[in-house]
Amino acid sequence: VVKAFNYHRGFDMNKDQVKGAMKDAAGKVQEKTGAIIGSRKQQAKGLVKQMQGTAQKAVGDVKEAVKNAVKR
Repeated sequence: VVKAFNYHRGFDMNKDQVKGAMKDAAGKVQEKTGAIIGSRKQQAKGLVKQMQGTAQKAVGDVKEAVKNAVKR
């Protein structure tokens, strides 16, 4: 488990949650950069990266929920 602070749950984020959040953030930067320089290709790549990050974070959320359910 990666120790990253989450205001809602404390320090409980797994690798998929962290990597997904990072990929989502990188995609947002790429999308905005594409908009600034007028590159639709970069904007599209940024949106794809955001979707991948969101999906990876969702996988991590499911893993975390299963782990928490097993603990109970």
